Amino acid sequence: MSSVLSYESLVHAVAGAVGSVTAMTVFFPLDTARLRLQVDEKRKSKTTHMVLLEIIKEEGLLAPYRGWFPVISSLCCSNFVYFYTFNSLKAVWVKGQHSTTGKDLVVGFVAGVVNVLLTTPLWVVNTRLKLQGAKFRNEDIVPTNYKGIIDAFHQIVRDEGILALWNGTFPSLLLVFNPAIQFMFYEGLKRQLLKKRMKLSSLDVFIIGAIAKAIATTVTYPMQTVQSILRFGRHRLNPENRTLGSLRNVLYLLHQRVKRFGIMGLYKGLEAKLLQTVLTAALMFLVYEKLTAATFTIMGLKSARKH
Repeated sequence: MSSVLSYESLVHAVAGAVGSVTAMTVFFPLDTARLRLQVDEKRKSKTTHMVLLEIIKEEGLLAPYRGWFPVISSLCCSNFVYFYTFNSLKAVWVKGQHSTTGKDLVVGFVAGVVNVLLTTPLWVVNTRLKLQGAKFRNEDIVPTNYKGIIDAFHQIVRDEGILALWNGTFPSLLLVFNPAIQFMFYEGLKRQLLKKRMKLSSLDVFIIGAIAKAIATTVTYPMQTVQSILRFGRHRLNPENRTLGSLRNVLYLLHQRVKRFGIMGLYKGLEAKLLQTVLTAALMFLVYEKLTAATFTIMGLKSARKH
């Protein structure tokens, strides 16, 4: 129990949250482009920079940062939960021994499940707020009119029921493999490099963070597209069965995507996603590692966890 409630786990959680908020803020416009490409199927522009130019031209200079606050709030909570759970479970299981790739994958998976179940309502709300006021090419999309985070929660529960806050939960649970794969590769690459040197440089951390996230994103991207559509929840599609993003809905959306755009339709927006997520993850890990190291140094403590 002391390992779960330890100061070290709290430091890792806070550093992870700060790192993710910093990185997402820097690369937020790329995430805006990615989300438009995933949700607005009839948008003709396919490259990231062209989509961003269209958004700025049609909706204003600050439009790429629309929905920044709810996204950052959700991301902060989500990464705090994930990093805290990951490091607490790892401390309990490893208990001072060297970790393994298999253990990293299992711990990352469990931490991801806990994170999804606790934070999905936040992500449903921020997806809708981020797309509110956007000029869509797809006439099947129903517009929203939320005044803020609290009002969005209220309207969704009132109009669609409380379970609508967990729209996209099923693909999100499948997507816990994304951070699990990411952390498995990150921790594994880190261990390999630390065998050859005493300390990792900033560039080392940035590069291994980027590689780990690129692999995880490419493997799981089709499910991320389905997740975005279900979280947005404003398409006039498959109205008879919309609750929670069930397996039936996931298969329906995947089939529709392939039917309309071919197999590559599942990867629409991948360029923007890779650009955003790889750079964001790399910067996040860099801030995370530097912040944890600095905190432990200032407090005169040494991280108990061996990598």
